[in-house]
Amino acid sequence: MLLEGYEKEMFLPKCNPNFQSVHCVAHLDQDISEVLPYLNTELGGSDYVKSPPSLTLRIHGKLITLHAREIYVNALKDEVEAEAIIEWLKKEINDTWSKRAEIEPTYEPPATPQMMKILKLLPKTNCRKCGEPTCTVFALRAAEGIKGVEDCPELKDEKKAALEEYLGRFHFEMQ
Repeated sequence: MLLEGYEKEMFLPKCNPNFQSVHCVAHLDQDISEVLPYLNTELGGSDYVKSPPSLTLRIHGKLITLHAREIYVNALKDEVEAEAIIEWLKKEINDTWSKRAEIEPTYEPPATPQMMKILKLLPKTNCRKCGEPTCTVFALRAAEGIKGVEDCPELKDEKKAALEEYLGRFHFEMQ
Protein backbone atom coordinates (compact mmCIF):
# COMPACT_ATOMS: atom_id res chain seq x y z
CA MET A 1 0.00 0.00 0.00
CA LEU A 2 1.49 3.29 -1.12
CA LEU A 3 -0.97 5.76 0.41
CA GLU A 4 -2.00 4.98 3.97
CA GLY A 5 -3.53 8.19 5.16
CA TYR A 6 -4.20 11.88 4.71
CA GLU A 7 -5.56 14.92 6.49
CA LYS A 8 -8.38 16.73 4.73
CA GLU A 9 -8.75 20.52 4.72
CA MET A 10 -11.90 22.21 3.39
CA PHE A 11 -11.98 25.87 2.33
CA LEU A 12 -13.94 28.45 0.35
CA PRO A 13 -12.35 29.88 -2.80
CA LYS A 14 -10.33 32.95 -1.85
CA CYS A 15 -11.08 34.67 -5.16
CA ASN A 16 -14.83 34.70 -4.41
CA PRO A 17 -15.95 33.64 -0.93
CA ASN A 18 -19.60 33.91 -2.04
CA PHE A 19 -19.29 30.77 -4.21
CA GLN A 20 -21.68 28.00 -3.26
CA SER A 21 -19.02 25.31 -3.71
CA VAL A 22 -16.08 24.45 -1.50
CA HIS A 23 -12.59 23.19 -2.25
CA CYS A 24 -10.55 20.49 -0.57
CA VAL A 25 -6.88 19.73 -0.17
CA ALA A 26 -5.82 16.37 1.18
CA HIS A 27 -2.39 16.50 2.81
CA LEU A 28 -0.95 13.04 2.18
CA ASP A 29 1.03 11.03 4.72
CA GLN A 30 3.11 9.45 1.94
CA ASP A 31 4.75 10.70 -1.26
CA ILE A 32 2.75 9.45 -4.29
CA SER A 33 4.89 10.99 -7.05
CA GLU A 34 6.09 7.60 -8.34
CA VAL A 35 2.52 6.41 -9.06
CA LEU A 36 1.45 9.51 -11.03
CA PRO A 37 2.54 8.31 -14.52
CA TYR A 38 0.78 4.99 -13.87
CA LEU A 39 -2.38 6.81 -12.75
CA ASN A 40 -2.10 8.91 -15.89
CA THR A 41 -2.37 5.67 -17.88
CA GLU A 42 -5.18 4.22 -15.77
CA LEU A 43 -7.34 7.32 -15.27
CA GLY A 44 -6.56 9.27 -18.42
CA GLY A 45 -5.20 12.46 -16.92
CA SER A 46 -5.62 15.71 -18.79
CA ASP A 47 -2.25 17.15 -17.79
CA TYR A 48 0.88 15.44 -16.51
CA VAL A 49 3.95 17.39 -15.40
CA LYS A 50 7.25 15.58 -14.75
CA SER A 51 8.94 18.16 -12.58
CA PRO A 52 7.69 18.80 -10.04
CA PRO A 53 5.43 15.78 -10.55
CA SER A 54 1.70 16.46 -10.80
CA LEU A 55 -1.31 14.97 -12.55
CA THR A 56 -4.54 16.82 -13.28
CA LEU A 57 -7.77 14.94 -13.88
CA ARG A 58 -11.08 16.30 -15.13
CA ILE A 59 -13.76 13.94 -13.87
CA HIS A 60 -17.49 14.64 -13.49
CA GLY A 61 -16.99 18.38 -13.73
CA LYS A 62 -14.29 18.40 -11.07
CA LEU A 63 -10.74 19.53 -11.51
CA ILE A 64 -8.53 17.23 -9.42
CA THR A 65 -4.79 17.77 -9.15
CA LEU A 66 -2.50 15.24 -7.53
CA HIS A 67 0.93 16.33 -6.31
CA ALA A 68 3.59 14.33 -4.47
CA ARG A 69 2.04 15.00 -1.05
CA GLU A 70 -1.25 16.77 -1.77
CA ILE A 71 -4.49 16.27 -3.69
CA TYR A 72 -6.63 19.29 -4.61
CA VAL A 73 -10.31 18.99 -5.58
CA ASN A 74 -12.47 21.94 -6.63
CA ALA A 75 -16.19 22.69 -6.91
CA LEU A 76 -17.43 20.36 -4.20
CA LYS A 77 -20.94 20.37 -2.73
CA ASP A 78 -19.78 19.51 0.76
CA GLU A 79 -17.33 17.58 2.92
CA VAL A 80 -19.15 14.29 2.25
CA GLU A 81 -18.50 14.61 -1.49
CA ALA A 82 -14.87 15.54 -0.78
CA GLU A 83 -14.40 12.45 1.39
CA ALA A 84 -15.94 10.18 -1.28
CA ILE A 85 -13.64 11.55 -3.99
CA ILE A 86 -10.49 11.41 -1.84
CA GLU A 87 -11.29 7.85 -0.73
CA TRP A 88 -11.91 6.84 -4.37
CA LEU A 89 -8.53 8.36 -5.31
CA LYS A 90 -6.81 6.61 -2.40
CA LYS A 91 -8.17 3.29 -3.66
CA GLU A 92 -7.13 4.09 -7.25
CA ILE A 93 -3.64 5.12 -6.10
CA ASN A 94 -3.14 1.92 -4.11
CA ASP A 95 -4.69 -0.38 -6.74
CA THR A 96 -2.58 1.20 -9.48
CA TRP A 97 0.57 1.01 -7.36
CA SER A 98 0.00 -2.69 -6.63
CA LYS A 99 -0.31 -3.55 -10.34
CA ARG A 100 2.25 -1.05 -11.70
CA ALA A 101 4.39 -3.88 -13.14
CA GLU A 102 1.52 -4.58 -15.57
CA ILE A 103 0.97 -0.91 -16.55
CA GLU A 104 2.92 1.12 -19.08
CA PRO A 105 3.41 4.56 -17.48
CA THR A 106 2.25 7.52 -19.55
CA TYR A 107 4.04 10.83 -19.45
CA GLU A 108 1.74 12.61 -21.91
CA PRO A 109 -1.93 13.55 -21.61
CA PRO A 110 -4.38 11.27 -23.45
CA ALA A 111 -6.49 12.35 -26.38
CA THR A 112 -9.65 14.15 -25.32
CA PRO A 113 -13.02 14.45 -27.03
CA GLN A 114 -13.38 17.46 -29.27
CA MET A 115 -16.42 19.64 -28.66
CA MET A 116 -16.94 20.41 -32.37
CA LYS A 117 -16.93 16.70 -33.31
CA ILE A 118 -19.58 16.09 -30.67
CA LEU A 119 -21.65 19.08 -31.81
CA LYS A 120 -21.67 17.79 -35.41
CA LEU A 121 -23.41 14.61 -34.17
CA LEU A 122 -26.06 16.42 -32.12
CA PRO A 123 -29.51 17.36 -33.52
CA LYS A 124 -28.82 21.10 -32.97
CA THR A 125 -32.43 21.78 -31.94
CA ASN A 126 -31.51 23.55 -28.69
CA CYS A 127 -34.52 21.80 -27.15
CA ARG A 128 -33.14 22.04 -23.58
CA LYS A 129 -34.43 18.54 -22.76
CA CYS A 130 -30.89 17.65 -21.66
CA GLY A 131 -30.89 20.42 -19.06
CA GLU A 132 -28.49 22.63 -21.02
CA PRO A 133 -29.45 25.90 -22.75
CA THR A 134 -28.01 24.88 -26.15
CA CYS A 135 -26.58 21.93 -28.02
CA THR A 136 -23.24 23.74 -28.00
CA VAL A 137 -23.19 23.78 -24.20
CA PHE A 138 -24.25 20.12 -24.19
CA ALA A 139 -21.31 19.32 -26.53
CA LEU A 140 -18.92 21.14 -24.21
CA ARG A 141 -20.28 19.23 -21.19
CA ALA A 142 -20.00 15.93 -23.09
CA ALA A 143 -16.38 16.74 -23.98
CA GLU A 144 -15.74 17.30 -20.26
CA GLY A 145 -17.38 13.99 -19.36
CA ILE A 146 -20.29 15.62 -17.52
CA LYS A 147 -22.98 14.71 -20.08
CA GLY A 148 -23.36 11.47 -22.01
CA VAL A 149 -25.28 10.14 -24.98
CA GLU A 150 -28.15 9.10 -22.70
CA ASP A 151 -28.63 12.75 -21.66
CA CYS A 152 -29.78 13.87 -25.14
CA PRO A 153 -33.31 12.55 -25.75
CA GLU A 154 -33.36 14.01 -29.27
CA LEU A 155 -30.44 11.86 -30.50
CA LYS A 156 -31.65 9.21 -32.94
CA ASP A 157 -30.26 5.88 -34.17
CA GLU A 158 -27.26 6.50 -36.46
CA LYS A 159 -26.04 9.72 -34.82
CA LYS A 160 -26.63 8.24 -31.35
CA ALA A 161 -24.53 5.19 -32.24
CA ALA A 162 -21.82 7.40 -33.75
CA LEU A 163 -21.67 9.57 -30.63
CA GLU A 164 -21.59 6.50 -28.36
CA GLU A 165 -18.70 5.10 -30.38
CA TYR A 166 -16.83 8.43 -30.37
CA LEU A 167 -17.24 9.12 -26.64
CA GLY A 168 -16.49 5.45 -25.87
CA ARG A 169 -12.87 6.08 -26.91
CA PHE A 170 -12.32 8.30 -23.89
CA HIS A 171 -12.11 7.46 -20.18
CA PHE A 172 -14.40 9.47 -17.91
CA GLU A 173 -15.87 7.21 -15.26
CA MET A 174 -15.18 7.58 -11.57
CA GLN A 175 -15.78 4.02 -10.37
